[in-house]
Amino acid sequence: MKTASLSGSSRESVGKKDAIQLRKDSRVPGVLYGGGEQKHFSVSELEITKLIVNPDVFLLNFELDGKAINCLVQEIQFHPVTDRIIHMDLLQIVDGKPIRVELPLRTEGVATGVINGGRMQMLFRRVPVRGLASDLPDGITIDVNALDIGDNARVSDIEVPNCEVLLSDSTLLVAVRRTRAAMSAESEEGEEEGEAATAAPGAPGAPGAEGAATSEEAAG
Repeated sequence: MKTASLSGSSRESVGKKDAIQLRKDSRVPGVLYGGGEQKHFSVSELEITKLIVNPDVFLLNFELDGKAINCLVQEIQFHPVTDRIIHMDLLQIVDGKPIRVELPLRTEGVATGVINGGRMQMLFRRVPVRGLASDLPDGITIDVNALDIGDNARVSDIEVPNCEVLLSDSTLLVAVRRTRAAMSAESEEGEEEGEAATAAPGAPGAPGAEGAATSEEAAG
């Protein structure tokens, strides 16, 4: 898993007024838990925003009161109007203790169905996984080259060594859907083939079919 650094400052008071003042100072209040006693802190809004807008998941080297702590972002709260980060929770990583994290799901290649006019649909952008921090990959990749229109990929098609995927094996992750344009093109092709068969010389009901039969009878 990718790593990143983040520094924080301990909060002397944890009241509502203190949190409001921190946000005015472009800092985000937060709580670190998982290692025993909870610790209240604040971090630079700019620093944490850079990490959150990134699609990757990071193992954080969090510096607090001169100590380095390995942790993960567990939860982020956003302002309902401005979308600014107003609070965050960090989960401390304990050696030998599995953690739950949502890994980004990525596709590799170009699906045959997309080449044929279909549309790729990502049903999950992130996949919940549980495992030791040392075993967690940067993300999960699915090879979609062989997927045609109507095909899909499920949880049973992926592997995350030494980790547990927290979805059932039958859960759809990626699907190639038939588009209206593709359906229209197929319909037009079918009509053209039908017209061609009808217009073929000698075909029942086709122009010249009756004359051909008459000539054969005359020849006989």
